[in-house]
Amino acid sequence: MDTLSPRELKVRLDARETLALLDVREPGEFGLRHPFWAVPLPYSRFELDLPRLVPDPGVPLVIADEGGTTARLAVRRARALGYRRVFGLEGGLRAWRRAGYGEFAGVHVPSKAFGELVEMRRHTPMIDAAELAARIGDGERFHLFDARPPAEYRRMSIPGARCCPNVELPVRLESLVTDPDTPIVINCAGRTRGIIGAQTLIELGVPNPVYALRNGTMGWELAGRTRAHGAEDIVATDAPATPSPGLRARIRALAADAGVSAVTAGDVTAWRAAGEPVYCLDVRQPGDPAAAPLPGTVRAPGVELIQATEAWIAVPTARVVLADDDGVRAPLCAYWLRLMGLDARVLPVAETALLPDAPVPAALPALARCEAVAAVAEDAGGDGPPVLDLRGSAAHRHGHPPGARWLTRSRLGEFIPVLARERSGVRLLADDSDRAALVAGDLADHGIDGVALIDGGLDAWAAAGGPVVETPDEPPDRACIDRLFFVHDRHDGNLDAARRYLEWEQGLVPRLDAAERQAFARLDPARDPSTHAGEDR
Repeated sequence: MDTLSPRELKVRLDARETLALLDVREPGEFGLRHPFWAVPLPYSRFELDLPRLVPDPGVPLVIADEGGTTARLAVRRARALGYRRVFGLEGGLRAWRRAGYGEFAGVHVPSKAFGELVEMRRHTPMIDAAELAARIGDGERFHLFDARPPAEYRRMSIPGARCCPNVELPVRLESLVTDPDTPIVINCAGRTRGIIGAQTLIELGVPNPVYALRNGTMGWELAGRTRAHGAEDIVATDAPATPSPGLRARIRALAADAGVSAVTAGDVTAWRAAGEPVYCLDVRQPGDPAAAPLPGTVRAPGVELIQATEAWIAVPTARVVLADDDGVRAPLCAYWLRLMGLDARVLPVAETALLPDAPVPAALPALARCEAVAAVAEDAGGDGPPVLDLRGSAAHRHGHPPGARWLTRSRLGEFIPVLARERSGVRLLADDSDRAALVAGDLADHGIDGVALIDGGLDAWAAAGGPVVETPDEPPDRACIDRLFFVHDRHDGNLDAARRYLEWEQGLVPRLDAAERQAFARLDPARDPSTHAGEDR
């Protein structure tokens, strides 16, 4: 396996060379500590997501895990997919750590750090939960908007807030806010999307006073306030999206000020032919999550793209081409991505029909399905084929067939000797048949036959009479490498987890080194919104 030393990798990252640093550990491992520019690509989904995260097979890949075992497997898989320049990190992330290079806990670290820098450099106005609640209690009127996607909004929200995800809000603002004096408050679960949402309106010159709710729904609950659950006031799908010519002009001017330009499908084709990596992303917020993206693009809703950039873009020096269907959302997203240091451009919607097809996952191994779930369930007394549970660790704790072993693909090697001795076939329990297919392929590579997926999952197993057991402490927390507890627990009423999360978020910027800060050099101090004025609203 070709390798780069930690020092070579750090030099290349600091020089902003074109490469993708892929961390193939599971989310719980990645979230505990990882390099700033590392992109999570768990080995359990490696072949499924690699073509989307790195669509150009000529881009250098550096694949890392803690010690190198899983990375070696991933290097082999990447080469089999046609990636030509694939490296492991010499000594793994242990060696990176020993070399004295920084690591960060959490997820979406570059995007979160950027949000904190926006507040610091643009001086985004904030309002505390206690002050907001008191002023509402005194009868003062506010326009409250939740900047998150509908699914997150429904889970918990500020009472009275309406859901209108970032990027969607400016498009619909003029139909939602008709008076120039009532203050507007933008919240998310924590900080980033509230800051970006509020600052977007400020930079577009909205006349109303605009605030981000400090620390979002977590700050609201920490202030002793009650959150709403199951709210259905989803204004993003029913408020008219009819920005005035003046607002459109201000959006175009804002994007142009950051260096955003328009490109054609021919430009994209030429860049790809020259071996230059390009991402083509559809930034619309779909009313139907299953709706197809624009031709030749990958769906990346704007609010999530700015909040979690590395979920779509693993090569930070690549060209990022954004499209929408009205010429408003894409320039707004491109504006913020440019300030994040990305080379973001805008593609007119008519040009999307001329784009080549978007990357697709690799062909997966054929996966047999259990022909009769009832027969499998009857064998659950212990004499039947072993069951491997590939679902999340939390789902396994809540219920599984007796004797089922929970594992992730990266830990499959620990079970291979046992499975090879048993020679009785294997049953896979999964909620994702594609991930199960990858494991089935790995088992076949080790000569283990008779692998079948339990069709219909645990519900079908139970319906066929199969016993189900709960193991609340098994696997133990330390083994739940698929779960980052301090991120998940903050949404479940755990106030200590919420405090730790907010402290983590606000502590990111001081930990950046000089090269990491330099990546955000385009984010200059606050500017006068009047410089972007077009026609009056």
